[in-house]
Amino acid sequence: MKTMDQPKKGDYSPFFSTYLNLVTGNNYEEQVLNQSNSLLKLFHEKGTAWSEKPYAEGKWTPKEVLGHIIDTERIMTFRALCFARGEKSSLPGFDQDPYVLNARFGHVPIENLLDDFVSQRMALVSLIRTLHEDTLDLVGTANGNPITPRALFWIIPGHFIHHLNILIERY
Repeated sequence: MKTMDQPKKGDYSPFFSTYLNLVTGNNYEEQVLNQSNSLLKLFHEKGTAWSEKPYAEGKWTPKEVLGHIIDTERIMTFRALCFARGEKSSLPGFDQDPYVLNARFGHVPIENLLDDFVSQRMALVSLIRTLHEDTLDLVGTANGNPITPRALFWIIPGHFIHHLNILIERY
């Protein structure tokens, strides 16, 4: 499924509008794979030293931002899989700060994080290729809010754009 319509309002919590407003078009696969290339290019151009320095006191390093993106994509993908398979149990939210703190991304070589990101993106594309179109609009509950797999999948590239813009503008 290379193309996938974007979600409709009501398919997700208004909180996610920030991310969903950043994505355009409906060629999902092309978009997420192009994002992988953009991220790899940025990190390779900037170098290892850049990846380890926050732009201000108390902010994440680029490596930590990357780790946060990976964690978030895994969580969104897991939620989408659960709901596409008909899960009726409510799934919990997550607090990003303890995830980043406990991951200790500063101790992970940047090449490992970049490989992990690309692997996550390939797994995402592979999963979506196996899903039947009508399962994308099944509704589940995450963090107390109704949401569809379609919305979760589209939040992923929007969330990525949000953080890529921060990496480019502030670091």
